[in-house]
Amino acid sequence: MKTKCLYVGLVVLVISCPLFGMTEFFVATGGRDINPGTSAQPFATLERARNAIRESKARGNGAVGQVTVWIKAGTYYVQEALTLTREDSGTEAAPVVYRAMPGRAVRLVGGEKVTGFGPVTNPEVLARLPESVRHDVVCADLKGVGLRDFGEVAAQGKRLELFFQDKAMQLARWPNEGFVRVVDVVGETPMTTHGIQGTREGEFTYAEDRPGAWGAEPDIWLHGYWFWDWADSFERVAAVDTEKQVMSTAPPYHNYGYRKGQRYYALNVLAELDRPGEWYLDRSQGSLYFLPPARGTEVEVVLSELPHLFVLQDCSWLTLRGLVLEATRSTAVTLSGGQGNRVAGCTIRNTGSWAVSISGGQQNSVLGCDIYETGEGGVSLSGGDRPTLTPAAHRAENNHIHHFGRIYRTYRPGVSVNGVGHLVRHNVIHDGPHNAIQLSGNDHTIEFNEVYDVCYETGDVGAFYMGRDWTARGTVIRHNYFHDIKGPGLHGAMAVYLDDSASGISILGNIFYRAGRAMFIGGGRDNLVENNVFVDCPASLHVDARGVGWMAYHVQGDGILPTRLRDMPTREAVWRHKYPGLVTLLDDDPGLPKGNVVRRNISYGGTWLDVESKALPLIAFEDNLVDTDPQFVNPRTQDFRLRSDSPAFALGFQPIPVEKIGLYADENRSLP
Repeated sequence: MKTKCLYVGLVVLVISCPLFGMTEFFVATGGRDINPGTSAQPFATLERARNAIRESKARGNGAVGQVTVWIKAGTYYVQEALTLTREDSGTEAAPVVYRAMPGRAVRLVGGEKVTGFGPVTNPEVLARLPESVRHDVVCADLKGVGLRDFGEVAAQGKRLELFFQDKAMQLARWPNEGFVRVVDVVGETPMTTHGIQGTREGEFTYAEDRPGAWGAEPDIWLHGYWFWDWADSFERVAAVDTEKQVMSTAPPYHNYGYRKGQRYYALNVLAELDRPGEWYLDRSQGSLYFLPPARGTEVEVVLSELPHLFVLQDCSWLTLRGLVLEATRSTAVTLSGGQGNRVAGCTIRNTGSWAVSISGGQQNSVLGCDIYETGEGGVSLSGGDRPTLTPAAHRAENNHIHHFGRIYRTYRPGVSVNGVGHLVRHNVIHDGPHNAIQLSGNDHTIEFNEVYDVCYETGDVGAFYMGRDWTARGTVIRHNYFHDIKGPGLHGAMAVYLDDSASGISILGNIFYRAGRAMFIGGGRDNLVENNVFVDCPASLHVDARGVGWMAYHVQGDGILPTRLRDMPTREAVWRHKYPGLVTLLDDDPGLPKGNVVRRNISYGGTWLDVESKALPLIAFEDNLVDTDPQFVNPRTQDFRLRSDSPAFALGFQPIPVEKIGLYADENRSLP
């Protein structure tokens, strides 16, 4: 279990070099906080190193030059998040850096290591366990080792997780893979949305026999897509009527209601602890039951405990570099306010929520990180001032983000963008159940990213997604590679999804390969689709006129789109100059998708257009090369550069800098 130190033996080195304007501190597993923090006599905790920096600043009237806190190799079980505030800031010329020493990994773990596992001896528990695994399941008493906060099964940021050999284990569930289907809904309050019928209450019938074996389980939960294939939620089971085969969930019910045929599975069921890697926690007794992945395997278990590992509040010019951060219940690094902060070259994994959340401030960045197995999304960027269109200029660059949305499946993208003027570039994002990039706000740049194998569990979904705001304009999506994107749910998947009248976006020089309905304009206007390559897409371009169809109520009167338009100062100089069309939009048939321009694109294989008849005459098509061999260098190897004799060049097509797409080597990242 943990020591009373901030980190289980973190050592910081302290060496002052006034001549060169540098200060260094060291932290190591064998250090002591009464040490001077040198390499030979390091500190034990990062908290002590932080305080030493403050003391150095006090002695030097705030001027200490560049400061580096070197963290020596080892695994550190963190007792409390390191909070850094304004007084811990560096300067642009002399930043404060917390970094791993070269060599073996420096792992900061936000969880408790649990030992003392033994065989299950409680006869009541043995009777509830599946017979095939009764003698393989092991048990530990968490109260006996001092762990009291057991978290919650499904609450965001509070869900306790179990990790074994650095991998998240599965809370006992049924079925072990995939979903079962709602046979029918039997709630008392009917509801109809877009012509689809369901009920408000979570009460439905099931066909399988397994719930009959669960008995009086006290805390069963269901996770499912209850009405739409783009909206999942966890619902607690209130009752199971095994005679009528009716399952009832407890309020508050899912926002959109419940309907026949939708997908769900059950979890936190002791009777379903039947597969290696599954676990169950009896919260009333503090008893942890675990079926190790292999017989004879030494059981080394970590339970997540801390919400965060680093909390940066209004500090500036501070860098976290080269660390492995893991096993938090919420987001590993939260950064609010400040300027010039960086999370660089880190590996962030196995979090209960996000890897890094940046809100407010300016020019804060996540650079060259490997981010995976997060419970929610990867990186969240939020900041800038929309009324004045003042950019925050946060960056997510050169990151490899994959296998995200592990727990909460929808609207937890690899990168979330909100506000004004952020930059998302040179990232590789893949293996997510829903969006890869989700965006709102103005004047962002999304460039040189590779996105693939996302949207794989959902429907009516976009790898890139934004929507329902005429004023969220000025974003450029250029020189990205979207490929192998498909969604199994209703309406499938899109690569770039400008949903519900999203407008004023430039889509330039991207490659779309097997990317669903690749470029999807859902009733929006003033979008530019130029110089893109579409290959083997079910539809290269979709445009509809939903604003004069099913979505008209959102466009008219006090609908959500006019309301959001009125919320922004569109008649003031900065807005009027940048987006002049917003001033007269309400007087210009706002429901019609006017002003979209589609020019100098290549579409080969698949289908070129999927355009509603009302929208077709409103689109300006210019010099597109359709169903003519564009002379790719080697499409079999996904080399979609054009040969010199391509007929597209005669139409004005410009070469796409494909060599720049994706990750690059620098001080934060090595490439094979």
